Amino acid sequence: MTEGPLKTALIAHLTRSGVLKSSAIVQALEKVDRADFLPEHLQSLAYEDTALPIGEGQTISQPYTVVFMLEQLQVRPGDRVLEIGYGSGWQTALLAHLVGSSGRVYAFEILSSLCEQGKVHLEKYPDLMRRVHLFCRSGEKGYAEEAPFDRIIAAAEVADVPAAWRKQLLPTGRMIYPKDGALVAEVKRHDGSFDITIFPGFAFVPFITD
Repeated sequence: MTEGPLKTALIAHLTRSGVLKSSAIVQALEKVDRADFLPEHLQSLAYEDTALPIGEGQTISQPYTVVFMLEQLQVRPGDRVLEIGYGSGWQTALLAHLVGSSGRVYAFEILSSLCEQGKVHLEKYPDLMRRVHLFCRSGEKGYAEEAPFDRIIAAAEVADVPAAWRKQLLPTGRMIYPKDGALVAEVKRHDGSFDITIFPGFAFVPFITD
């Protein structure tokens, strides 16, 4: 099978599994080719529903997991998104598609080799790259200069969610991050408290601090 049918087959698999529900996320997956965010020797595995190594002990997440997080995040056109750990840049590109031309993604990556790798990958999509601001440093403190954010997403497991993330999230804003072998989704109430939902059964690389 060629790339197009393989990509279509992956989208169909994710739909059948029940994780992929949003037409906006389907369109993002159709637009952004996962193969463009992998080392050349792994590109033939791009349409498998599995995590793959990208160097420095890091991975490009399993498509099921990325879609699950995006469905929980409910990104809308015009949103301002803080992304912690952009790695290969695949999820960043999907977010950039979802926020549309009026939205912005502020993406952080602490590992310098992945910073460059992700940037090179994203530059294959110049229309999406214009919506993205990349930072090669820790995202533990968020990004106060551009806060508050509509959505916050982290791709590495934290011991405790940094206080800055909660502070920099808008009321009614959504955040998702891995902790204790689960994904944790939080929605900020108008009074500054949070509705928290825990989804067990997800494995992530650990969060790296300075």
